[in-house]
Amino acid sequence: MASSSPAPKVRPRKRVRLLYEHRVNLYCFLVALPGLLVSIVLVWMQPWALESRLALIALELFVWWLLALALQEQTTRPLQTLSNVIGALREEDYSFRARNAVAEDALGELSLEVNALADMLSDEKIRAIEATALLQRVVDEIDAPLFAFDPASVLRLVNPAGEHLLRQSKSRMLGRSAAELKLQKCLTAGNESLVELDLDLNLNDSQARWLLRRSSFRQNGVPHTLIVLSDVSRALREEERRAWQRLIRVLGHELSNSLAPIKSIAGSLNSRISATAMDPEVRNDVQHGLEIIEARSASLHRFLEAYRRLAQMPAPVLREVELPKLVARVATLETRIKVCVHKGPDLVFIADPDQLEQMLINLVRNAADAVLELSSAAVAMEPCTQAVDSDSEVDMKVRVRWDVNESEVNLLIEDNGPGLLNPANVFTPFYTTKPSGSGVGLVLSRQIAEAHGGRIEISNRNGARGCLVKVVLPLTPHQQR
Repeated sequence: MASSSPAPKVRPRKRVRLLYEHRVNLYCFLVALPGLLVSIVLVWMQPWALESRLALIALELFVWWLLALALQEQTTRPLQTLSNVIGALREEDYSFRARNAVAEDALGELSLEVNALADMLSDEKIRAIEATALLQRVVDEIDAPLFAFDPASVLRLVNPAGEHLLRQSKSRMLGRSAAELKLQKCLTAGNESLVELDLDLNLNDSQARWLLRRSSFRQNGVPHTLIVLSDVSRALREEERRAWQRLIRVLGHELSNSLAPIKSIAGSLNSRISATAMDPEVRNDVQHGLEIIEARSASLHRFLEAYRRLAQMPAPVLREVELPKLVARVATLETRIKVCVHKGPDLVFIADPDQLEQMLINLVRNAADAVLELSSAAVAMEPCTQAVDSDSEVDMKVRVRWDVNESEVNLLIEDNGPGLLNPANVFTPFYTTKPSGSGVGLVLSRQIAEAHGGRIEISNRNGARGCLVKVVLPLTPHQQR
């Protein structure tokens, strides 16, 4: 039995739909058709010449054609205009408006509504642009680094503070992942927690502690993560300083009152021992022990005084400071080596000259100590002009220079010493690599800079041996925090 093949599927015919303009023409023809037929019959029944009857019928057909075109024009042209206006609105161009927008007219009322819609969308666009510009301005002015990441942890938004933190431009950062920017920890750490970012910027600020605030928002329906970082290092250091002050009040008085008598008694006993008859060997041992007690008491007293100076620094007394004279005066105070001053712009700004002088003395002395580690006294005392234009290692031992921008003065102290072996500990109180150092000079210097609303950055020189200290100070008191 032969199997019958399946019947082919019959596709339904697609319904042909006339265009709107063609339908208008068709309806015009159908409406006028009865009248035209009657008119043609009546004209044909008249006892006129054939040419007259044909001419009259042709005239009627021509007039009907003109009226049909006018009706089509009046019907379709306003709709085309409205279509163009709505298309412009869809493209966010709100400059077009519909004509003949009058009340008590069906098409005019439609035009009025379309124009009202265009005005409303235009106002909303202006408000949205203004709100976006205001939000962008606020984001740009926030001094806290701000980052926004999409679900794939790709950076989509960053403010200037974030650019400054990562030392990269926005164009280089956008589109890169959090792992590439070394911000992955910000996406995994707990909200409102303290994080340390391993940014590897060769700056002591890279070890700063940041308070992490993380939230989420949606853009075009896609969830994003907003990261805001607040540098709490200065606040924590201030809290540590207050703790030092409380501690020094408790211990300072007792230790000072005890160390002075111990040193005095040890000295008196040492002098009396020399006049007392006893075995020479015993006398030597006793005198040696008393000398050790006296020396250690003096050393501990110096250590305590350095601690007290660090913990009890007064608030700055602000007045005008001539920076060139201040730098020149500090440079002459260092007598072990010649400090080269690179002449910068003449500048008078508001600060505490006494505290700034102490800060510069500490920084210049540290730079000189570093140079003397590698240079003999004879080489260090080679002549050096006060105005140095060369950056070579031969000409520069310790150099001080400065420059000014719109709101800040940057003081730079450079040396060609061995550089920093452990940059993370440069501001650790009482940490020092010098045999006779106290470990408070840099901490005190940073405290002075921060009291003026500035900061100190210490790093190894780029492409050369030695250390670079950058002191940033505001020019006006209102910029000081």
